[in-house]
Amino acid sequence: MKTIHETESTPKADGFRMPAEFEPQTRVWMLWPRRTDTWSFGAKPAQKQYAEIAKAISKFTPVVIAVNEPDYKNAHAMFEDVENVRVIELSSDDAWIRDTGATYVINDSGEVRGIDWHFNAYGGFYDGLYFPWDKDQEIAQKMCEFSGVRRYRPEDLILEGGSIHVDGEGTALVTEMCLLSPGRNPQYTKEQIEDKLKAVSYTHLRAHETE
Repeated sequence: MKTIHETESTPKADGFRMPAEFEPQTRVWMLWPRRTDTWSFGAKPAQKQYAEIAKAISKFTPVVIAVNEPDYKNAHAMFEDVENVRVIELSSDDAWIRDTGATYVINDSGEVRGIDWHFNAYGGFYDGLYFPWDKDQEIAQKMCEFSGVRRYRPEDLILEGGSIHVDGEGTALVTEMCLLSPGRNPQYTKEQIEDKLKAVSYTHLRAHETE
């Protein structure tokens, strides 16, 4: 699917907005945990809990579970009798798809597109949590391909999906500690980052300051 770079257009310019999280969804995405430095006991207890969460969500909304190749057979077997859960093979470095996955936007006609933010494991080589993160960097693009939607690619803004929250009506709550971190966007001022986020379709921003 076509990639739309920041120099070509933006979601706002094309009439797209980010819906609130409580609006209807086509599907819910989850990444299967497996990192032994993040999850104890080989991630098996975490996988069991993720499975229970996915099954609960699937009663109301279809779920896609993205797993690394070594986990595919085991994960597939856990959901074999669950009709509303689909297991696909999609490589990742960790299990936080809210931070690494695509941000979907919609327009008034119901068309959906995705935003593929840059991701560097929460701070890159400055104060990041793990290395490498190259597989996580590719997740949003693969999600857009799976969904069959066009993808916006900001030139260099590093942003985790969990650092922003929107109401679907033009207001975004952002986390200054993340967006202004020296390990993420040292080249931009607060005002420049606000301008970039407004181009995504927000008209008002409120910063959440953390120490």
